[in-house]
Amino acid sequence: MHDTSDTGKTPRTPTADETRIVGLVPLLEPYFRGAVVRGLMPAPLREAMETHGLTPRHGAVLPQLLAGEPLTVSEIARRLHVSVPTASELVGGLSRAGVVERTEDPANRRRILVSLAEQYRRPLETFVALRGEPLLRALDGLTPTQRAGFVAGLTAWVSEVQS
Repeated sequence: MHDTSDTGKTPRTPTADETRIVGLVPLLEPYFRGAVVRGLMPAPLREAMETHGLTPRHGAVLPQLLAGEPLTVSEIARRLHVSVPTASELVGGLSRAGVVERTEDPANRRRILVSLAEQYRRPLETFVALRGEPLLRALDGLTPTQRAGFVAGLTAWVSEVQS
């Protein structure tokens, strides 16, 4: 995250439209509170997360694995916009909890493939559906062009926050 006090830079003053946008962000905060998230999470998934001290960052890996095809740690890192060592640490925690499985790639034995443990597939599908309802309803009201802009903006924001 950028810290202007360390760089000596003065943050730029946002325009009126930008101030309106920045002002919307705190309104989303309750949606990300731990109690709200835990309340939506099916018991098996919640218990695994809490018992093994897994964080929301660990949880961010899981939807990436719902599509079905196992992913490499490098692919997970790319999708989450994190370093490979960070992705490896996240996958390691999930693996120790039994939420994901790591297997050798039959096509290249040096590569490790990561997949969702089958017993967590349905609880995760349920959680993602519940968690995504407000966003999906909002997206329903957008044109394809607006959706593309929304995705581009969120992606840019994530990249900026993580850099």
